[in-house]
Amino acid sequence: MGFLGWIMLGLIAGSIAKAILPGRQGGGWLATLLLGVIGPVLGGWIGSSLFGIGIYQFWSLRSWLLAIVGSLIVLVVWGFIRGRRNA
Repeated sequence: MGFLGWIMLGLIAGSIAKAILPGRQGGGWLATLLLGVIGPVLGGWIGSSLFGIGIYQFWSLRSWLLAIVGSLIVLVVWGFIRGRRNA
């Protein structure tokens, strides 16, 4: 998958993760993009480590699910870090 594919996948996966997770996460489109780019990397690493699958194709359902799960994990960790810092 090319660089623009990762950007597109990241932006969409990050937006879906923010829509799935309740609460106010903050951040604009740039934070969503960064969350979404880090999320697929994490999801691909977890998928390849645990299940022997990774993120290789843009139009693969497996790639999208791994990207969204990775983005959700990154979003939860980000919420814990922000919550601890604001408290």
